[in-house]
Amino acid sequence: MFYPFRMKISPRQFPSGLIVSAILLICASARSQAGGDYQIFVSNEKSGTVTVINGADFKVSATITAGKRPRGIHASPDGKTVYVALSGTPIEPPPKLDANGNPIFQKGHDDDDDDKSKSDKTADGIGIVDAVQKKFLRKIPAGSDPEQFALSADGKRIFVSNEDTGTATVLDSITGKVIAFVPVSREPEGVGVRPDGKVFYVTCETAGDVFAIDAENFKVIGQIRIGLRPRNIDFLPDGSRAFVPSESAGELNLIDSQNQKLLKTVTLPKGTRPQCVRVSPDGKKVFASGGRSGTVCVIDTTTLETLNTIKVGQRPWGIAFSPDGKYLFSANGPSDDVSVVDLATEKEVLKVKSAGSPWGVVVVPNVK
Repeated sequence: MFYPFRMKISPRQFPSGLIVSAILLICASARSQAGGDYQIFVSNEKSGTVTVINGADFKVSATITAGKRPRGIHASPDGKTVYVALSGTPIEPPPKLDANGNPIFQKGHDDDDDDKSKSDKTADGIGIVDAVQKKFLRKIPAGSDPEQFALSADGKRIFVSNEDTGTATVLDSITGKVIAFVPVSREPEGVGVRPDGKVFYVTCETAGDVFAIDAENFKVIGQIRIGLRPRNIDFLPDGSRAFVPSESAGELNLIDSQNQKLLKTVTLPKGTRPQCVRVSPDGKKVFASGGRSGTVCVIDTTTLETLNTIKVGQRPWGIAFSPDGKYLFSANGPSDDVSVVDLATEKEVLKVKSAGSPWGVVVVPNVK
């Protein structure tokens, strides 16, 4: 029988500094393996579900049935509740592309136009999900065909875009009651709240309108015209500037969000059809999901120069940052996955399956 050689090593043989260093290395490794203390919630437009991904290991921890066509998704300030926009309007396939990669529209139709004649209005609303128990609770009315929305800073109000009625609906998030309807223009989609909470914005696809609305009296205080199909809006941390993508034109617009004026428009790399923009926590970069390009563009917020393009999954739509600022997540519809992008290297490091055409993504810190 073979007996392995054993050697007794006395702690005196090693310098104390080396032992301490080894202990620190082990502790650091353990912290690294623990990962992020958060959950990633992804709305899946075709399957009617919400996928939950654990931020510690990027593995799927739950799949929640939500309702028809979940798209816009956000969390309450306390992280206990996730809201998701639901719609009974059927999905229309996107148009074909010409030789230059531009969409070929049918007469009277636009990219991703929906067949409203077959809509199930009973399915429309905002779904409420218990983020801790990962359980769907109920659906509250939110006007016709809600697509995107935003929450007030205190989480008490929900500002909703109603695409087929050309309005924005303001809801009480506690009671679910409608507080106000605000007429805007055709096909409202993106919604965002300025960091000071005083103004919310609604982007409208057909004419390229961006409406600035007082968050207290719900009066329109500004209307800004930009390129067609502005999909959403995000802000510098101080609220002085806003960024809005124009999908059809492949452009990014810089807006003075204090005086409601367009300051500058830049063209993004060829083939980019920007969908969602998110400003980095330090305010130095804005990330734009490129849609058909299969990339995420990285743009300098001061110069508006494109710094990088990151290859991700197919047709990325919603994007979000991890709370620690280490990662960006993109929801990639046609490839049924979520890309994990390392922001230190600005490269995709992982894809996580999320069946059913991922559309929106929100990251929620775990509630202690």
